Amino acid sequence: MPRNKKLIVVISAIMVFALALAGCGQSSNEQAGVEKDTLVVAQSADAKSLDPHATNDSTSSNVAKQIYNTLVESTEDMEIVPGLAKEWEQVDDLTWEFKLRQGVKFHNGEELKASDVKFTFERMLQSSKVSHIVEAIDTVEVVDDYTVRIKTKEPFGPLLAHLAHSASSILNEKAVKEAGDNYGQNPVGTGPFKFKSWQAGDNIVLERFDDYFRGPSQIKQITYRVIPEGTNRTIALETGEVDIAYGIEPIDQDRVANHEDLELLKQPALAMYYVGFNVEKEPFDNKLVRKAISHAINTDDIIEAVLNGAGVKAVSPIAPRVFGYNDQLEGYEYNPEKAKELLKEAGYENGFETKIMISGSQANQIAQVVQAQLKEVGIDVAIEQIEWGTYIDKTASGDHEMFFLGWGTVTADADYGLYPMFHSASKGAAGNRFFYENKELDELLEKGKTSTDPKEREEAYKKAQEIIVDDAPLVPTHYKIETVGIQKNVKGFKIHPAGHHSLYNVHFE
Repeated sequence: MPRNKKLIVVISAIMVFALALAGCGQSSNEQAGVEKDTLVVAQSADAKSLDPHATNDSTSSNVAKQIYNTLVESTEDMEIVPGLAKEWEQVDDLTWEFKLRQGVKFHNGEELKASDVKFTFERMLQSSKVSHIVEAIDTVEVVDDYTVRIKTKEPFGPLLAHLAHSASSILNEKAVKEAGDNYGQNPVGTGPFKFKSWQAGDNIVLERFDDYFRGPSQIKQITYRVIPEGTNRTIALETGEVDIAYGIEPIDQDRVANHEDLELLKQPALAMYYVGFNVEKEPFDNKLVRKAISHAINTDDIIEAVLNGAGVKAVSPIAPRVFGYNDQLEGYEYNPEKAKELLKEAGYENGFETKIMISGSQANQIAQVVQAQLKEVGIDVAIEQIEWGTYIDKTASGDHEMFFLGWGTVTADADYGLYPMFHSASKGAAGNRFFYENKELDELLEKGKTSTDPKEREEAYKKAQEIIVDDAPLVPTHYKIETVGIQKNVKGFKIHPAGHHSLYNVHFE
């Protein structure tokens, strides 16, 4: 072979090898010049249902937030702004009138009408899961196709905040009736994304709704992936398998914050986490036992050991950013000796055996701390870890003794933070999983709900918190700091303090 021909062969081989190496460093999309158009979001659990009236858990609401709209919406600053209603007026103490946007389409092609709003709230009032959110509503009247009039039974100060709740999402009457009992797996809304598929326990896929009334999203598809273990969510973020990961564990936060391709977002949230008691079961029907456990649990240890400092010590069942918060409460000091004295007074000098029901890896870590601390005062606690959907059902039906859970006051109003959790009418699925009842408290919560005087409402809620802390149906452990990890090429994402984050404005750069 002539020398120059050999040189050509060698150069050609080097070029082929170089191209091959270059190809190894690119994704198939980059090679083809295809723009990334699917957003992958990791969360800790699967949705329970995509019917807003069938559940009130956060993982379901995260997905539903993209599918539906409400009459009014709350911004990331908790300001109430127009949603499906372009404007509204409070006619009198009991009457509100809403003017709907015209031309809004549901995912099935139906146009939004006032009749859908009427159908939605009347159906919501029949739900054991979410009726408490709108139980103040007496009637919903269709004035014309684009005007709806809502009358409340009594004056109801936080009505607009409740109408911004994800459970108040407006449904299409035709779609709900056609799907029947399967509606929760076949949701139809007016939101920026429509339902595509659901592989239970693995993923939910939504696709862009091109006829969205605010204009189509830049993202064509969202895939929600279920990744229960927090560290696995972080690993998926690091490897690029996911674009957004909710609930970055405290132990992983520095990894995300220091990663060159990732960003860690943090913001105080509206959620409070707690160890709860089923007060209808012995020995938790005894107030002295509940107080003893309140003294035996060192919440500082939980924040330090489990949360790595990423939490704020809680003394009240509602967070500081919530209207009506009582900043004078001191809570229970950590005092094992006092706990033993109270147990002896209650007739449990030798302690007792019980179970704490939990779901999730972080809850398991917290339960282990609680288990060790209660062991010191003679209480043997077995940890019962179960799947999220089953957990929600069991705690709603009272099939538990102790449990660990959180509650997000997503309206930022104490009515939603206290009434569902502690009013006797809310026992079970509505939120009162303590099965707790106190007549004086009920009256205060009703006063706060029906008054339109902010000062009067605030006073009622502060007194209500004093009663709850004294009765101790729960041990508040910490207020949540919302943490989300994102790829740096993800733009437009904002944390919502209620924990239900809109993905409409998210895009890639």
